[in-house]
Amino acid sequence: MLPDVAEELGSGPPVFAVASHDTASAVVGVPAKSPDFAYISSGTWSLVGVETRKPVVTPEAMEANFTNEGGFGGRTRFLKNVMGLWILQECRRQWAREGREYSYAELARLAEDAPSGTLVDPDHPAFLTPGDMTARIRRFCEETGQTPPEEPAAFARCIFESLALKYGYAIEQAQSLTDQKIGTVNVVGGGSQNALLCRLTADASGLPVVAGPVEATAMGNVMVQAFARGRVGSLEEIRAVVRDSFEATTYEPGGDGEEWPGLRERFSKLLDVAHVLDIPEGG
Repeated sequence: MLPDVAEELGSGPPVFAVASHDTASAVVGVPAKSPDFAYISSGTWSLVGVETRKPVVTPEAMEANFTNEGGFGGRTRFLKNVMGLWILQECRRQWAREGREYSYAELARLAEDAPSGTLVDPDHPAFLTPGDMTARIRRFCEETGQTPPEEPAAFARCIFESLALKYGYAIEQAQSLTDQKIGTVNVVGGGSQNALLCRLTADASGLPVVAGPVEATAMGNVMVQAFARGRVGSLEEIRAVVRDSFEATTYEPGGDGEEWPGLRERFSKLLDVAHVLDIPEGG
């Protein structure tokens, strides 16, 4: 508060500078037990990365579209933007306009039993803007020699699998670029509530996925204030409090041992050709 306002009001509440970017606070709120974790702040959009002690400023990191952002306690958040559930949200809006209403839980249930293997690059520019998302997905599949999905269940499966594979791809990049061994993946934010996406991410990355808390940003914000007041003494203590305060769900990689290596290889090849595809917004 301004000095004259504080004087008029008397002793006001203390004011703290927290890790004020929402993703910075969310990463503080990751309930990791050890430093060898990757994080996914998952929602409409996703941020995928790792914590480092210093920025990674190499040509390879720039080419991979990773960035270095300030984090709590002098740490660096080495991360990249990855598509989130935006594609599914747009499909859901489109189906609603056609008179077919689906909740996110219903779409996840439908996707459970849908055929696997139809993939898109979630970060392709065609998927970034609002509009006829199902037509763009069909066009992408046609241009890459795949049979396009037709029903909502198949679209949802395609989206969830493609997102999980892109998460796994980004985690592998982060591991290589930082020369850090990653042992677990922590998913926070709204996407942590999607059990299918979390399970597929574990299968796609080959790593255990710890999901939660949903409100990691708020929790990280509060805990930095507690640190400033001396209630906790380190980031490790902050994360211990988070672990003790929220129930997390762990998903172990357990997909078909033959299926996922094949999907990862196909997805990697798909990314190599996706950047040359010119798909109009209308599909």
